[in-house]
Amino acid sequence: MRELYVGLDLHSSNTYIGIMEGEPKRRVYQNRHRNDLREILQALEPYHDEVKGIVVESTYNWYWLVDGLMDAGYDCVHLANPAAIKQYEGIKYTDDRHDAFWLAHLLILGILPEGYIYPKEDRPVRDLLRKRAFLMRHRTANILSRQSMIERNTGLRIAGAGIKKLCTDDLRKIFTDEHLLFSGKMSTHIVDVLSHHITSIEKAVRKVLKIRPGLRSCSLSPALETSWR
Repeated sequence: MRELYVGLDLHSSNTYIGIMEGEPKRRVYQNRHRNDLREILQALEPYHDEVKGIVVESTYNWYWLVDGLMDAGYDCVHLANPAAIKQYEGIKYTDDRHDAFWLAHLLILGILPEGYIYPKEDRPVRDLLRKRAFLMRHRTANILSRQSMIERNTGLRIAGAGIKKLCTDDLRKIFTDEHLLFSGKMSTHIVDVLSHHITSIEKAVRKVLKIRPGLRSCSLSPALETSWR
């Protein structure tokens, strides 16, 4: 029986499928398909029992495709790490249409840099924590903006902890100009809203957060336990 390797070049609206034999490295199938799981599975079905490996590049939208392949009985799915894969660009096919075969080729050679396929059931919590990190960055940006505006216009240097505590009444004492006051109040409101949502996310995550058995023996100090906040 042949040993076939599949490269799936995933884009925003379509996926290019390239199937090749392990030895000799002969192309068996190549075509572009819509990002429709049923259509992609139908294209792979004639080769199902011969497939020894499938590679999907870790793009922003890989979840549905990797999950669908695994649910369809393909237990040989690999997630290519695009950040680490650049070191092998010297053997890349010159035609971008054949990136799918390039991914399959790397798998055959045993040099495919792989990413971790995070368990499907844990991804929603991870994505929620990513949302928290996103909001934290925006909150920090607004806090720093407010700090910079005060120092730029008044020469007053207020430490980060003090900046976070400033309320509208405090801003009225600092700024006499209505436009600066309006800008400061806006930053304050944004920080308050972001803080509310960040706290909501933390509460939601804490309800389902579980320490894995292998980590239970690692006792953390109270400071470390709360450092993620």
